Amino acid sequence: MRSLTRLAFVLAFPGLLLLPGCGATTLGVRAQALPAGHSERVMESSVDGMRLAYLLDIPHGEPPEEGWPLVLFLHGAGERGDDLSLVMVHGPPRLLDEIPELSMCVLVSPQCPKVSWWRPAPLLALVDEVCAGSDVDPSRLYVTGLSMGGYGAWGLLAEAPGLFAAAVPISGGGDPGRLWPKLAMGFEPGSGFELDDLLRARDVPVRVFHGEDDRIVPVGESRLLVDALREAGAPVEYTVYPGVGHDAWTRTYSDPTLWSWLFAQHREDHAP
Repeated sequence: MRSLTRLAFVLAFPGLLLLPGCGATTLGVRAQALPAGHSERVMESSVDGMRLAYLLDIPHGEPPEEGWPLVLFLHGAGERGDDLSLVMVHGPPRLLDEIPELSMCVLVSPQCPKVSWWRPAPLLALVDEVCAGSDVDPSRLYVTGLSMGGYGAWGLLAEAPGLFAAAVPISGGGDPGRLWPKLAMGFEPGSGFELDDLLRARDVPVRVFHGEDDRIVPVGESRLLVDALREAGAPVEYTVYPGVGHDAWTRTYSDPTLWSWLFAQHREDHAP
């Protein structure tokens, strides 16, 4: 079993502007003990009106000289709310004892509020805050997400094309407004992004996964973005699972070769 520290944090961010990256912050902090070795931290300021609770898993022991790699995991719409245990239903947070590479990284798993949608500004502020408080390798920041989190991962690449060393969007797309009424899904106008902004991330290695028979987010949503990146010469790999519906993530995240590939990626401008 993995030896790690799992912390439960709550951040509130209205009105604070932070630049993407691993810079220091000056936010106020309150901390209090929670059961089972967890702790809670409440930030006194906020970004873009979004309050984020999140799980933070940090390996025990001395970090490598260059710091730990960091994985930002974004869950799907069904895990929104104020119960952090939902964040551990799918993906990396439930695989900590099964995937060796995950035992050697800082894993950040925020929870999106129930009536909202992933937005880049609070997530970038969260990455900034975690980097400032942990031994993190700035050349090895990764983002992955499923369904709504796949949309979030694409959006972060478009918003901060120079931040991440690699990305793995699963069952996602670029513009949720094409598929669902905004009020029903709880996302705001402008939740999508301009394709030209995504193309600024053409140098970021991306592996994209989608089920061919997905009836929630049609496979064409991923294909549209993949085709645009390929036309721009981007190093993007695209896997479509025949006969698979919306859940393309169980198969993807359980594949050890995905994690070997992911943790081998570095941002060249920060490589040692």
